[in-house]
Amino acid sequence: MLKKYKWTWMLLGLALIMAVYLMWGTVFASKEKLPEIREIQSFSMENVDGSTVSLEDTQGKVRLFYFYFTSCPDVCPITTFTLSQVQDLLKEDDTFGKDVSFVSISFDPKVDTREKIKTFADRFHADYSGWYFLRGDMDKTKQFARDSFQILIEGENKDDFAHMNMIGLVDENNQLRKVYNAFNTEDVVPAVIAEDIRNLIKE
Repeated sequence: MLKKYKWTWMLLGLALIMAVYLMWGTVFASKEKLPEIREIQSFSMENVDGSTVSLEDTQGKVRLFYFYFTSCPDVCPITTFTLSQVQDLLKEDDTFGKDVSFVSISFDPKVDTREKIKTFADRFHADYSGWYFLRGDMDKTKQFARDSFQILIEGENKDDFAHMNMIGLVDENNQLRKVYNAFNTEDVVPAVIAEDIRNLIKE
């Protein structure tokens, strides 16, 4: 009987070995944690609803940080749309707002009034229960972006701004764990970012 069905048994054996291999790889891959890059600094800024939001107000949740300006003609709207897709994925399992929040920070406070920021955010169906849209002193915002995320922002107004288009992933203990280069649309995929967030929540 073994001789008669030897190829069947061999195929079943190979399938079993492959299944064990994949399970083994998945188990160990899931144990790999994102490195702790650095601790982000304290901040205190005005939210779109007029309230003051500090680092301590956001602590205890996994967070995505993004620096933008509403008059941006290209990358800022595209990246904010990507964040809105991540938001929608996280709302499917009720983690958005409860275990994770987004922090979008304008570095053009002279132009970006609360009203203009809200108009911008509403275009992307932002859920304010878990998404802060902040504004503060321009120089302090630039310094916060540089010192905490190594994101460089140059220029003084919408006509000469030049900025790195990055998204920072921060854990509940204020440790920067990953920086996404939003220019690389192949790597910055909503499903991938959402999975990174879920993994941090589980730590």
